[in-house]
Amino acid sequence: MALGAASKVAVVGLGYVGLPTAIGFHDAGHDVWGVDVAARTVRLVREGKNPTGDPDLDGLVPAPGTPRWHVTDSTHEAVQHCDVVLVTVPTPIGRDLEPDLSYVEAAGRAVFAAVPEGQHRTVVLESTVYPGVTAAVWLPLLDEYGLEHGRDVTIAYCPERFNPGDAAHGVRSVARVIGCADPAVGEALVDLYRRLTTEEVRYVGSIEVAEAAKVIENVQRDLNIALVNELARILPAMGVDVEDVLSAAATKWNFHRYTPGVGVGGHCIPVDPYYMIEGAANVGVPANLISAARAVNRSMPMHVANEVRGLLYKAGVPADDNRVLLMGWSYKAEVGDPRETPAEPLAEALMDMGVHVGAWDPYLDGGFSEGVQVHSTLEDASGYDLVILVTAHKACLEADWSALKGRMRTPIVYDGRRVLDTARLDELGWKVFAIGKPVV
Repeated sequence: MALGAASKVAVVGLGYVGLPTAIGFHDAGHDVWGVDVAARTVRLVREGKNPTGDPDLDGLVPAPGTPRWHVTDSTHEAVQHCDVVLVTVPTPIGRDLEPDLSYVEAAGRAVFAAVPEGQHRTVVLESTVYPGVTAAVWLPLLDEYGLEHGRDVTIAYCPERFNPGDAAHGVRSVARVIGCADPAVGEALVDLYRRLTTEEVRYVGSIEVAEAAKVIENVQRDLNIALVNELARILPAMGVDVEDVLSAAATKWNFHRYTPGVGVGGHCIPVDPYYMIEGAANVGVPANLISAARAVNRSMPMHVANEVRGLLYKAGVPADDNRVLLMGWSYKAEVGDPRETPAEPLAEALMDMGVHVGAWDPYLDGGFSEGVQVHSTLEDASGYDLVILVTAHKACLEADWSALKGRMRTPIVYDGRRVLDTARLDELGWKVFAIGKPVV
């Protein structure tokens, strides 16, 4: 089957992954149909505006009337016009930490219900799942809609590897892998995705191989981060700064350097391991290491809250009148995305301790926890006893720390990302503390 330069591509889901994917295929010369169920997203994209919190997409959304660019809220309309359909919907976890596949199922239903009789469509899932999900969720739907796999529809899997806020690793500059039961379709998709990215595109065989590859990429990062986060709790108790240790260890050629922090956020690392844990449970195999790493990283906001509460007590701040400012709220620097941000459990833990919590983030207007006093500008923040650097936005690092100190009731700063110039802050009169650093 040919999926070459003339292919028309539908992208279902115009979020942080789907929108740059749609733009990328359009830039590569394809006729693109973008689909989203959110009225706000459809309206803004139709107007040529960026509805996401990723500033790298500003100015890249095609203007209204641009040839080969179509935006709709109708999956049926898009599928009618396109040869290949890419599904880039969310795969979150619920409150019980179990995978939520409802978006994948809903998107599959919408796509398969729209497949024209007698015409073949290739449908590719890009959302993160554990091995076996694509087939388990979508193949029964084909039967339900009277479609035959291989004749009417061929399903495949190509995991997204988009990194919001990282211009060097956008959809047009990352390697991709294709999983498909039909090698001919798999290789055709390799040719298609080679038009999207300058990096390698490889057919890896079964869908399950590609599914597993994606989920373990983020599991590995979660494990590595958990290690340094645990060390950031152990070493200070021994009187040793974790950053000094990591810098020393990094002189060895095969040591991978990670940095501890207040917690892990975003739509990948704090979510994807639970998909692997679920997949392991389904086949009766324990995922002890993965589960332990998740437990460590999930506990970091509470660990920081306890440390901060102790610092306030030692500073003599009245227990019934603690005021803490969170500098940054989004899960990642230079991105306005509050999904799974560690700022939320950190703020809630502090408020449960009776601490008044304020927050400022230059990239966010909303998405803050209830009860948090939100400041539209840093200049509005005053009367606080302690500042926690939660997100390493450039605007946070380059803030006027001297002026902020003048508005503090107690000038204490806690570096939750180990990126501040602590020597300079000390010269300005701040009492400086940091995650993984012994309290002197």
